[in-house]
Parts: sequence; structure tokens; C-alpha cells
Amino acid sequence: MQPAASAREPVRAKELRKTCLSLGMMARLLCALLVVCIFPRLLAGQSDDLLSRVWDGIQQAQKKYTSMCGTITETRTSSLMTKPLVLRGKFCAEGTTRFALDYFEPSSMSIRFNENYVNVTAGGNTEVMEIGKSVRRAQSYFGREGSLGNLKKNFTITVQEDSRDYQMKLVPRTDTFRSRLNYMIVKLDKQDFQLRSLEVDGKSGVNSVFAIDVNSMNPKIQADTFEVSKPK
Repeated sequence: MQPAASAREPVRAKELRKTCLSLGMMARLLCALLVVCIFPRLLAGQSDDLLSRVWDGIQQAQKKYTSMCGTITETRTSSLMTKPLVLRGKFCAEGTTRFALDYFEPSSMSIRFNENYVNVTAGGNTEVMEIGKSVRRAQSYFGREGSLGNLKKNFTITVQEDSRDYQMKLVPRTDTFRSRLNYMIVKLDKQDFQLRSLEVDGKSGVNSVFAIDVNSMNPKIQADTFEVSKPK
């Protein structure tokens, strides 16, 4: 027997809270910083020109594209689900500190991340969380000197290249990440070095693939797009 829709909303809210971190921070922070950390190790035997081209492209993209908007399709599967759950929505991001995601199918749900706070609204209820310390910790982890050592310690990383994308698969090596994650696959477009898809396979048994289509680069986004409530 399937639970009522109202009973499913809190569960979806908790799952999509993770989605906010995956898309907001990962799209603008991890995808850039992981590449710069990964490629020196994995492409050591390949052309220095290729490595330089990838790194230079990422640097230029981060400087060139400071905001973006687009659409997102999440396909979620699990052994407990009779068929995949497909969620469709739209998003806007500004830097690494502001992110807005609105799912409109199969049900309405919104996520807002602004500096220190994240709001998840579903079924008329809004969950308010303070995550500033966690965000700063992640930024420090992936951005500080020695981040390559952190990645080598915690992940086994493989990189593939085709005519359109760079694909990176990260498999946890330590319990810090292994307890929550089986693997993660990141795809970057070779032309503009933007995130095209993200696959997260979790220990919960849920696999989510996020297909991302950026349709607006450097738009002027209204400030209230990222408006959040703060804990009382």
C-alpha cells in the first residue's frame, strides 16, 4: 500500500534538502574544484596540453559565468519503488552561495539556499535550516591547500573523456563518505565546462540522476529569488 501524498511530503522534503546541497554547491563548487584536484593525478600520463586546456577552461568559466538559470530533471530509482520517480523543475544559481530550485512535477516543491540558510517548502510547510558552518567546512575542504590529498584519501577517482563530455566517477574509500554514498558521477561539458549531469547513488538505496540544461548564462536575477526565512 502506498502512503498518502501528505505523508510522503516530509520524506520528499528531507531527500530534496540533500538535492539542494548536491546541485547548489556541487554545481558551482565541487564540479570546478574536483576537476582541478582530480586531473593532475589522473591525467599524469596524458598530454600536458590537455590538462592545461581543462584547467584553463574551468578557470575561465568560473570567471565568465557568475550566474545561470535552467531546467532540471531528476530521475530517482529504488528497489522499493515500482517505477522511477521523475521530477522536473527549474533553477537559478548565483555564485556558490545562492541557489533556487522549484520542482513543479509531479508535485510542487521549492528549495532556497542563501548564504547560511536553506528553506525547503512542500505541502504548505517550510523547513528552515542553518547550514553555514557545513558549507564553509566543505569550501575549506575542497578549496584549501592540500585538497588533492583529501580527495586521494577519501575517494577512488576515474575520468573518462568522449567527444562531448568529461566524466568523473568518485567512489568513497573511507567511512566518512562510504557510510552515505556508494558513488557519484559528474559530467562536465567540454565546451563550456558546465555541469551537465550528476548521479548520486546513496546507501539509502536511492539512486538519483540529475540532468541539467542551462538556458541562461549571467542573467540578472532578482534578489527576492533567493529570499529565505531564518530560524526563530
